Amino acid sequence: MFLIYQPEGQDEPTKWRYNPKKLMSVEREDIERRTGRHFTEFTTAVLQGNSLCRRALLFTFLRRDHPKTRFEDVDFAWDELRLDYSRQEYERMREKVLETTHGDELAAALANIDKALEEAFDDVAEEGKAGLPIAD
Repeated sequence: MFLIYQPEGQDEPTKWRYNPKKLMSVEREDIERRTGRHFTEFTTAVLQGNSLCRRALLFTFLRRDHPKTRFEDVDFAWDELRLDYSRQEYERMREKVLETTHGDELAAALANIDKALEEAFDDVAEEGKAGLPIAD
């Protein structure tokens, strides 16, 4: 999965690979303090669109590039930040849908996944099957 940030006026988006299992322990602990959620709850909330959790995630990545960034300074319009699944994650979802879904529901799910696959980024750093971005 990728976190993609493109503030108004920035020509090209900034893209970070987001794998919750690869965040450092200090980053995870900071996220837990800032959001008041256990890390597993945080990863689910990020996917569900929780604003505070997405802000904490953006802060984590911005701070890697700019260590003096303060949480209070991280502010974004909702359409400036998004999460995109990688091609490998969509392929895994497609396999699961083929195994568990039938009929019209299967056709609709495959249509949505196949459309998303057309624009998905390759996650070349991950080997094997990509897992979904939920921390265990």
